[in-house]
Amino acid sequence: MGWVGLVCLLMMMVWSVGGIGVNWGTQSTHPLPPDTIVRLLRDNGFQRVKLFDAEYDTLKALGKTGIEVMVGIPNDMLATVGGSIKAAEKWVAKNVTQHITSNNVNIRYVAVGNEPFLETYNGSYLGITFPALRNIQAALVKAGHNNQVKVTVPLNADVYMSSTELPSDGDFRADIHDVMLTIVNFLSVSGAPFTVNIYPFISLYADPNFPVEYAFFDGNASPINDGGISYTNMFDANLDTLAHALQRNGFADLPIIVGEIGWPTDGDRNANIEYARRFNQGFMSHISGGRGTPMRPGPIDAYIFSLIDEDAKSIAPGNFERHWGIFTYDGLPKYPLNLGTTNSGALVRANGVQYLQNKWCVMKPSARLDDPSVAPSVNYACSSADCTSLGYGSSCGNLDARGNISYAFNSYFQQNNQLDEACKFPNVSMITKTDPTPTVGNCRFNRMIQPYYGFGYAQRPSGLISFLVLILVLVL
Repeated sequence: MGWVGLVCLLMMMVWSVGGIGVNWGTQSTHPLPPDTIVRLLRDNGFQRVKLFDAEYDTLKALGKTGIEVMVGIPNDMLATVGGSIKAAEKWVAKNVTQHITSNNVNIRYVAVGNEPFLETYNGSYLGITFPALRNIQAALVKAGHNNQVKVTVPLNADVYMSSTELPSDGDFRADIHDVMLTIVNFLSVSGAPFTVNIYPFISLYADPNFPVEYAFFDGNASPINDGGISYTNMFDANLDTLAHALQRNGFADLPIIVGEIGWPTDGDRNANIEYARRFNQGFMSHISGGRGTPMRPGPIDAYIFSLIDEDAKSIAPGNFERHWGIFTYDGLPKYPLNLGTTNSGALVRANGVQYLQNKWCVMKPSARLDDPSVAPSVNYACSSADCTSLGYGSSCGNLDARGNISYAFNSYFQQNNQLDEACKFPNVSMITKTDPTPTVGNCRFNRMIQPYYGFGYAQRPSGLISFLVLILVLVL
């Protein structure tokens, strides 16, 4: 075997034993402490982590771990760093230089924005993303980090398309074609990768006629033939559509990172544990051999979406948004998943998690379903807390009316740290020490973990003043 072949083999071996990355989001009412999350990352063999911001405690906790970090600049900061080179230099000094030099954080990428060209943004970030990318790159060069830290822009797969649905006809979307070529050329000159987020689940969610088997990696789907190349799963076809788009425009060799890929476990009939395990395990098996796709053979650099559930995320795209984690909010594995990174081949739960008391808020047995205070109380609880597990086809979708009401009350009660005032829905609620979680199925009445008050986090009981006003209105 020549030295080139040996290097390729070693790369494949490294990937198969621990090269997978994961997204770590922090939009939670009660996030686990960063030190707990970092231990969870290490115990499960993750060597790469992708962040959506540059929160200080999060980055500091990653210091001296060797874990490769992609740190993020939120979309609402693009105008600031894109409009001023000084602002970009200040951001790099605070969020890159300080952590590399003082905290020994292995920062390798800066993600400039997150899916800024989504069609739902109506072009809001179209004119400011490239200036932000350019200024951050210039700031990294000035700070002497450009050899270690590369810029990139995580983009949704809707920035490219195929007019015939064949990968070989892939090209960038017509309305953003020019700006995409500007960005791609800049990445190429900078030695930086193209980062894309690919979600077969979203295709299934958006189109009831989408062939379900095509989302998975079992080879059960009717293949798509593209010039003699057979595609039996959406991931390969989607990634190769991008590869063809890059090739068509003169950038065939630009590296590609899969910034997000995963499957949610709740909030929709297709968002369930069975499908999530099947998809994520199938993806891991698919890439573990390092064979890649027809257009991009070789190891694939990918980040699972996501590490842990986030109960404060926007549900505008759908109720599933709060349920992407391979771990629950308190760090429990949701299903068996072999990442090829641990001796047991199984996910390792978070250690040292501190819970609140064994208390839940439920509907009083004596309360009537037709009590006039029930409907506004449930509406308030669900609008302020998280009832995304109650929908059709979701984990708690089979509860009876009393179960639905209790679930809503408890969600609000737990998010407000089990304060007595958060379980005083007029005449219809009570606190119990008996877990109301059903004994059958995956529905779970959560018991919240201890709030984490760290730098950048301000966890407080949410909406209790409004809640007390609601009680007064109902009583009076």
